[in-house]
Amino acid sequence: MYAIQAQKVTKRYRNGAQALENFSVQVREGEIFTLLGPNGAGKSTLIRILTTYLKPDSGEVRMLGKELCRDAASIRQDIACVAQQTSIDTYLSLEENMLFQSRLYRIPKAEAKHRMEKLICDFDLHSFRKYPVASYSGGIRRRLDIALNLMSNPRILFLDEPTVGMDIQSRMAMWDMVRKIRDDFGTTIFLTTHYLEEADNLSNTVCIMKEGREVAQGTLAELRSYIRQDTLLIHFSTDAEAQKHRKDMKPAFPESQVTIRNGDIVVNTKEGHLDMERALGILLKHNIPFRGIEISQPTLEDVFLRLTDKWKAGELK
Repeated sequence: MYAIQAQKVTKRYRNGAQALENFSVQVREGEIFTLLGPNGAGKSTLIRILTTYLKPDSGEVRMLGKELCRDAASIRQDIACVAQQTSIDTYLSLEENMLFQSRLYRIPKAEAKHRMEKLICDFDLHSFRKYPVASYSGGIRRRLDIALNLMSNPRILFLDEPTVGMDIQSRMAMWDMVRKIRDDFGTTIFLTTHYLEEADNLSNTVCIMKEGREVAQGTLAELRSYIRQDTLLIHFSTDAEAQKHRKDMKPAFPESQVTIRNGDIVVNTKEGHLDMERALGILLKHNIPFRGIEISQPTLEDVFLRLTDKWKAGELK
């Protein structure tokens, strides 16, 4: 069953800006669904529509089997949204915030305490429960914000760039928490992020959007199949070394086929083993000191960049 079904949704603001144009998306129940797109792609507008803050100009949206425009009040009881800016009262403690949240949703007191204890345990918040939120780090505040929004036991949880500004250790801890919410609570998670690595690690399904329209949607394997290419990686010690020897690849590969990333010469290839032989021939002929060479599947970053480039060129419209 689908948690979210949006068909041909269009939204234009009063100033004439076209935020969404015939945008369609489907989210299965119990999955982590990630929305990717550059700034101005329409991600925020879509979330505002799905969380009932905005009405679309046209198109149909159904959530949990209910029609959005007709059953918005009912839908709000089953969803929660963690925005980029936390909505926590910093003068209250963790416990006080959670119990206050339960009163907003009219959760009976005994049930509220039971849910609070479970969330404190699940998200490892024991040592923070009695202290004012003003004394918490940014990572702990974000963890509490998510726990607060789970007090209402939502069936769909919207996470708008939940790890922005976090260091890598905090981000990885947040990834574990997101998976736990999906696996232990059965919650459908609708995630937006600018970190492609994050989407690659977490997502069951990914939707790439640009200029208010869907570019591609599917599992990671399905998205990789769109570009029908593998990647040849020639490893060097630094980007400078890779850049230095990039010109040596010109006899075998067009300039548009070769990029530099993280100390590697990256070649987009449809004939991986043949291209590897060509590259090795050049490397050995010129006695180039490379660290290694391999063929790999394209990363989500490769998919995102190539699909959005094809969209820009008009190949996918």
